[in-house]
Amino acid sequence: MADLVKYQQEISKFNSSYAKEAIKEPVNFWGLAGFAVAAAYTQSVIPLIIALIFEMAYMFIVPNLPAYRQLINRREKERLRELAKSNRKKLIDSFTPREREAVLYLRHQKDKIQENYHKFTGARELPTNLITLDQRWEDFVDLLDVYRRRKQHLKSINRQAVHNQLSQAFRAAESSDDEKTKRIQQTNVEILKRRLASFDELERSVKLVEGQLQSIENFFGYLNDEIVTMSTPEKFSLLDFEQLSDSIAMTKQMLDSTSDAMGALDAHNRQMGNYELLPNSNS
Repeated sequence: MADLVKYQQEISKFNSSYAKEAIKEPVNFWGLAGFAVAAAYTQSVIPLIIALIFEMAYMFIVPNLPAYRQLINRREKERLRELAKSNRKKLIDSFTPREREAVLYLRHQKDKIQENYHKFTGARELPTNLITLDQRWEDFVDLLDVYRRRKQHLKSINRQAVHNQLSQAFRAAESSDDEKTKRIQQTNVEILKRRLASFDELERSVKLVEGQLQSIENFFGYLNDEIVTMSTPEKFSLLDFEQLSDSIAMTKQMLDSTSDAMGALDAHNRQMGNYELLPNSNS
């Protein structure tokens, strides 16, 4: 959902720059170049004046044409799709061989499901739920990236350092006679407690994502079996895709909330100078 909102924001931002796109159109460039050549050839400013008039009319009319705006929007959507595709490929290339193998196998399975649907049903078009498999595969890639990074984050955390600092802060708060110092240490105790709680939350999120990844893989395998054995296209429409989609959306929402919590705690520890509590500090 967050990706969709970001995508819509980028499109909305781009919609305010139709004029800039119109300026860059080849027909506009070569038109101006032609008038410039004519002015140079005739040694007259008249072609330039005509060019200015035509350019003003062009810039007033073309960027406001609904058909032109639709063309620009299609171009931008295609550019964003290609950019996302390129970024996802770079992401997959950064995976370990085992992770890449899982991703590529799932993509092969997705393609096989769609191919078999055409083969066994004779239908020319894919149903909407089968088209969504492309998005489910992308979800798998994104979740796998989150899973591997969070798992590495857990490995890099120095839990014992947090426990030690909590004990020290607690003792300092208990033994302090100065009210201001005591209040500061009590605040530190609460923050360290939340830090420890966040570790548990992070571990739960890793297990949740692991289960979600397995769910996507099993769903693709199930679909492949159903496609091969189904008797009519109508039977396939009964398969439940919404449950998987809702489950993935719920997982992403939970991951977004834990990301904010972890980021806030890391920022606080940097501010306080508790660098040993940050990820990778003990590597």
